[in-house]
Amino acid sequence: MNVPVVPYPGLVVPTLAVAFPRALGDVPVPAWLLALLAIDGQAPLRSNDLVRAAVRDMLRVHGYRPTGRGKPSSEYLRSAIEQGKLGSINAAVDAGNVVSLHSGLPISVVDRDCLRGPPRIDVPGPGACYVFNRSGQTIDVAGLVSLHDDEGPCANAVKDAQRTKTSPATTRVLAIVWGATDPDPGHAAATAAWLRDVFVRLGAAVD
Repeated sequence: MNVPVVPYPGLVVPTLAVAFPRALGDVPVPAWLLALLAIDGQAPLRSNDLVRAAVRDMLRVHGYRPTGRGKPSSEYLRSAIEQGKLGSINAAVDAGNVVSLHSGLPISVVDRDCLRGPPRIDVPGPGACYVFNRSGQTIDVAGLVSLHDDEGPCANAVKDAQRTKTSPATTRVLAIVWGATDPDPGHAAATAAWLRDVFVRLGAAVD
């Protein structure tokens, strides 16, 4: 899927348009996928300190500070799994979490039918924010490169907007790998290729 991307140094963002044959609430999560949702899962990719540093450096380009509660989702994911605080959500989100965990790259998985107008990737200006959970908490996304639609920013390498998250009724998703050119310019493409394979194995069609 062709999603326009603003010129942005150090950023690589492969995107996948994914269609499931039925609603996610009716797509079983297989045991092989759950087995990969573990630190010691047998994965074709591995993260390291260089990848984690490169992602943080990429997010700093326009002044965003990727620390504390604003750290990349891939870092939060790893910590949550190590502490036993994250389980299965649905097949699409689990696929993104598995690949993000082992690659070290943040991955957004949003409901394509919740997007308003054509998507694009841009940098939000001062004051930009959105609700990211059911409790109504908001995140300040000024300077944080993000997916946008006609209503504004709605997903990024830290937290995705509540309004575009998947649900049991979701059939079509947009998956975005938030990659960096360092330390390996091919790492984001390899991550997206593995994510595509996982979706296909789940029975989805992928563009």
